[in-house]
Amino acid sequence: MRRLSTFLLTIVYIFCGSVNLFASDEFSLNGYYKNYSFVFDQAQVKGLQETNQPIMGSVTNRLRVNLSCRPNNYLSVNLAYDFSPVIQDKSLFDEPLLGFGLKTRTYRAIDLDSRPYPQKEEKLNSFAIFQNLDRLFLTLSSKFADIYLGRQAIAWGSARVINPTDVIAPYSFNELDTEDRRGVDALRIRIPLSPLEEIDAGYIFGDDFEFKNSALFLRGKFYYRRTDLSLIMAGFQENLLAGFDLTRSIGGAGFWLEGGYVFTDALDGDNRKNDENYFRTSLGFDYSLKNGTYLFLEYHFNQAGACKSEDYLIELKGTAYQEGSVYLLGRHYLAPGISYPITPLITFSGEALLNITDPSIFLMPQFEYNIAENIYLSAGAYFGLGKSPKALISQYGDPALLLRSEFGSYPDLYFTSFRVYF
Repeated sequence: MRRLSTFLLTIVYIFCGSVNLFASDEFSLNGYYKNYSFVFDQAQVKGLQETNQPIMGSVTNRLRVNLSCRPNNYLSVNLAYDFSPVIQDKSLFDEPLLGFGLKTRTYRAIDLDSRPYPQKEEKLNSFAIFQNLDRLFLTLSSKFADIYLGRQAIAWGSARVINPTDVIAPYSFNELDTEDRRGVDALRIRIPLSPLEEIDAGYIFGDDFEFKNSALFLRGKFYYRRTDLSLIMAGFQENLLAGFDLTRSIGGAGFWLEGGYVFTDALDGDNRKNDENYFRTSLGFDYSLKNGTYLFLEYHFNQAGACKSEDYLIELKGTAYQEGSVYLLGRHYLAPGISYPITPLITFSGEALLNITDPSIFLMPQFEYNIAENIYLSAGAYFGLGKSPKALISQYGDPALLLRSEFGSYPDLYFTSFRVYF
């Protein structure tokens, strides 16, 4: 990994070393520091004598530095690096913080060691340091096309809560920090057709550059009668996605409709898993009131999910959950949200996700205080309401977990965050 680090620094030096670093038009350096502190209360399991789990805590610090330089009108280079010391209960390093977790591939051909301390061969206790070389890409610009080569952010979809077409590096709906999309290694070409239309194509490199670990895509964005329409075909981990994304204004409200159909193993000649294809879609509206209040409502359909809560854990073994970035366990969801400025410096925001079939609901209220310019303090909670999981004792005396609702199985989390941007 030392060779990789040296190589990356050499690239930055070659393209930026001859530039006047104090010329703002050619060079920029910015970033942020974030601190997340939270307590974590695990969901109780009915049917076991000892169900009281200890309340656990975590403190996560994140320092991010973004660097970009543009030696001329045709070439630019961008770099971003994250440094994150974490203190928390050992079990939280191995288990998803909320729910059952979002399983995604990193789509990185080569990378730095994500945990420099302690190293992989050393014992992991309650303290660790993580790092992430999140951006390192070159941009070549011309009148006909823009070419991006290297580690960059690639994401699609206009839905506010769940994006059916975003299968490369998505966030789950309850992710705490979603400001920067995780970078992937890719070659991307964007060809403008008009000020509002383009053709977007690329290849995303997976582990060891193998095709089964990689992805590719072709996307067209078009504008017709005040409507933005995107069509996409994407192959990922030997599956094929055909998707669309439509946005427009209706009577002063914003409207979006996004959907994607996945043909499992369509790019695998052997078709070994033979899982069922599935369709997902999100439909919603949003509206801004004159007093600054923002409202939205979104419906999501997930064909990959189960119709009954007792089948949730069975569905987790399918391609949709293992490779397709699907994490919601049911089929029908409703997601309302609000943002309300209490004062010019204090804002309340709240979201909810309702599993209509269970029924169960996940609530996410949060308050944010703008202490000073580029300094923010937030506090909030994530908690689920619904029937708690139940333990079933087999004839051999081994307990098995039965989910009686989705969000009743989620733990409660109470957090504060402190953010400084520079």
